[in-house]
Amino acid sequence: MIGKESRQEELAAWGIEHKPGVLDRIDAEIDWRRFEKPLRKVFKDSGRGRKSYPPVALFKVLLLQQWYGLSDPMAEEAIGDRLSFRRFLGLGLHDAVPDETTICRFRGRLAEKRLADRLLGELNRQLDDKGLLVKRGTLVDASLIEAQSRPPRKEQPTTKDPDADWTVKRGQPTYGYKLHLGVDQMSGLIRKAELTPASTHDSRVLEPLLSGDELAVYADKAYDAKARRKRMKARGVFDGILKQARRNTPLTQWERNWNRYLSAVRSPVERVFGTLKRSYGFRRAAYVGLARNRNHALLLCMAFNLRKMSRLQPVS
Repeated sequence: MIGKESRQEELAAWGIEHKPGVLDRIDAEIDWRRFEKPLRKVFKDSGRGRKSYPPVALFKVLLLQQWYGLSDPMAEEAIGDRLSFRRFLGLGLHDAVPDETTICRFRGRLAEKRLADRLLGELNRQLDDKGLLVKRGTLVDASLIEAQSRPPRKEQPTTKDPDADWTVKRGQPTYGYKLHLGVDQMSGLIRKAELTPASTHDSRVLEPLLSGDELAVYADKAYDAKARRKRMKARGVFDGILKQARRNTPLTQWERNWNRYLSAVRSPVERVFGTLKRSYGFRRAAYVGLARNRNHALLLCMAFNLRKMSRLQPVS
């Protein structure tokens, strides 16, 4: 691996003009050294051989895969061909490229060690230091993700993915997982994320999606619970959870109007899910098993936040 200045000198020697792009902006804005400590745990248990690629560089490879929809073989080929990718990873023109097996193993170890939560936390601390997290409120919601493997049949009840499960939404059965997000109200940055089997009720995952410093919480009717509202009131947090009608207790007109207002406030969280599904292809799980898919979901959230960072202005 060579330093940034020598890389620029090498490119200049080849007569290659460097025009900064989005990857250069992201690279310059983030202190990647702060990711080194948690990433070292990926290889902590193995003393075999010399590591050719620093863990931070391999972590960046995984981010490139999320942004550009690259499989492991495609990532290996693209890094070899694209100068912008080499600059982002800190590779010179003659440096060896991580092969698909190295990329696959690194991602697997990352999932095994459950380090993606720490990496997302570190990224968000840096975004907070830049004044990008507003913390006025947290928007909470969940969305279904289809399983990578086919759903089980009556004649064949076993499945390749034992962690996926069934649920029914608006009369439509879905077999797979559920992505839960806690999104910063004003910036649209993802602060917390969780992936569960599709059968997990939304309400069970609300508290893990809160950061504890938000002034308000906005969520739909699925999260309506008296005990939860009482706890929020005791903490001085604004209750933005939509009210749900109960048996023999319909909503009043005021409550229906209030729900419409809250729905408009919390609607930006749906755009986050839309981006993850349309632009990042997360309509369907990429792997088999909760651990690997959860790791993938958190990598997507980090990639989403980094791209959004380049367009946000700090809060004055």
